[in-house]
Parts: sequence; structure tokens; C-alpha cells
Amino acid sequence: MKKFFISFLLLFFSIPSLVIAKDVYVKGYHRKDGSYVQPYYRTTPDMTKNNNYSTLGNRNPYTGEYGTKPRDNYNNYNTQYKKYK
Repeated sequence: MKKFFISFLLLFFSIPSLVIAKDVYVKGYHRKDGSYVQPYYRTTPDMTKNNNYSTLGNRNPYTGEYGTKPRDNYNNYNTQYKKYK
């Protein structure tokens, strides 16, 4: 029973790291030049651009637009790949 309880606690505290990040709602706001930015959703901030809606290979589920910005380490991958060819 003690092993089960410890296993349960370990699993319980590791679940938040396994949960898929949710989108973040950004309220509408006015820029310094007076233009208004409509409210929108964006991905949860993290250390990579690869899971952002605007990144190449991804699609924004709210607007249907496909990403156009390069992925992280794209240039590094190409230069390293050429070195080993």
C-alpha cells in the first residue's frame, strides 16, 4: 500500500508537465498610434517558436491561416547538414 501511495503521489505531481499547453486569450488594446488591436488567442509562451501558429508547418485553428515564419534552428540545421555531406 505504501508503494502504491508513493507511486500515486509521483504520478500526481508529474501530470502538470504532461498536460498539453492551452491557448492564452489576449484582450484587445490600443497601440500608441491610436490603432486598435482586436482580441485574439495565442499559444502559451515557452522557449521555442516551433509550436507557434505563425511558424512554418503550423496552422492557426482560429483563423485557418498557415504559418510562414521559419522554425527554430532552421539555418543551423542546414549549415550543419552541409558540413557532413
